[in-house]
Amino acid sequence: MDKTVEGYLAHLRQALSGADPAVAQDALYDAEEYLRSALADNGTATPEAFDQVVEAYGTPEEVALAYLEQEVTVSRALRAPAPVAREKRSALGRFFGIVADSNAWASMFYMLLTFVTGIVYFTVIVTGLSLSLGLMITLLGIPIALLLIAVVRAVSLAEGRMVEGLLGVRMPRRPRMVGAQGDIWTRLKSWFTDYRTWTTMLYMFLQLPLGVIYFTLLVTGFATSASLVALPFMQELTGIPFMQFDGYSYVLETWAYPLVVAAGLLGMVVLLWIVKGIGTLHGGYAKALLVGTSEETVAR
Repeated sequence: MDKTVEGYLAHLRQALSGADPAVAQDALYDAEEYLRSALADNGTATPEAFDQVVEAYGTPEEVALAYLEQEVTVSRALRAPAPVAREKRSALGRFFGIVADSNAWASMFYMLLTFVTGIVYFTVIVTGLSLSLGLMITLLGIPIALLLIAVVRAVSLAEGRMVEGLLGVRMPRRPRMVGAQGDIWTRLKSWFTDYRTWTTMLYMFLQLPLGVIYFTLLVTGFATSASLVALPFMQELTGIPFMQFDGYSYVLETWAYPLVVAAGLLGMVVLLWIVKGIGTLHGGYAKALLVGTSEETVAR
C-alpha cells in the first residue's frame, strides 16, 4: 500500500467494493479526516509517521469490516418491529394493514414536505445560476457560483438525512469529500468537476415539479375519499342533494349510504399504498442522484 492518505483511501475504497455507497462515503470521509488530522498533529508525513497513524486507526480491511459490521448492527436496532403474526394474516388483512404502517404515513409527510422544500430548492438553483452566469463577466459571478456549490453540497447532506429519516433509505451521514488535498484552486476545481454537484442541482431543480405532483395527488385523493365518507352524513343533516345539474337534483338513496362510505374508506387505503410505493421509488431516485452506486464511489 502506498504510504500516503490517497493510497490508504484507494485501498479502503477497494475493501468497500460492493458495500452500500452511503456507508462507503461515511467511511471514506472519517478515514480521510482522521488521517490528515493525525499527520498534521505529528507535524510530519514520513512513512514512519504514517505507519503509526495507520496502526492506531486500523488497516483499510479492518476499517471496512468494522463499518460493515456496525451497519448491520445499527440497521437491526433501528428496524421497525414486524407486526405480530404478520405471516398468518390474510391478504385482506395485509391490504388494510397499511393504515397502521408507519412507513406509509412517513412517506406521506415527506411528500407534503417536498412541496415546501421544492420551492426553496428551485428558488436557490434558479437564482444562484442566474446571478453567477449573469455576473460572470464582472468576476462577481465567481464567488456567487462558489457559494451556490457550497449550498448545493450542504443541501445534499441535509436532504439525505430527511430521506433516510422519512423514507427509510440509507443515506450518507458525512459530506462527500472531494479534493481535500492540494491548494485552494485544486479543491475548487474538484467541486466543479465532481458530477455529483450537478446531479444534486438536477435533483433540487426537479423537486418543485415533483412536489407539485405529490401535493396534488394527496389533496385530490384525500379530498375525494373524505367527500365520499362525509356525503351521506351531510345529506342527512342538511337535506341538500349531493348533486344538482341542469335543473335536476340527485339524492343519494339510503341503501347506498354504506357503499359510498365504504368506497371512501377504500380510496384512503389505496391512496396509502400508492404513497408508500412513491416513497420507495423516491428514495431510490434520491440515492441515485445524491449518492450514486457503490461502483461509482469506489472508482472516485
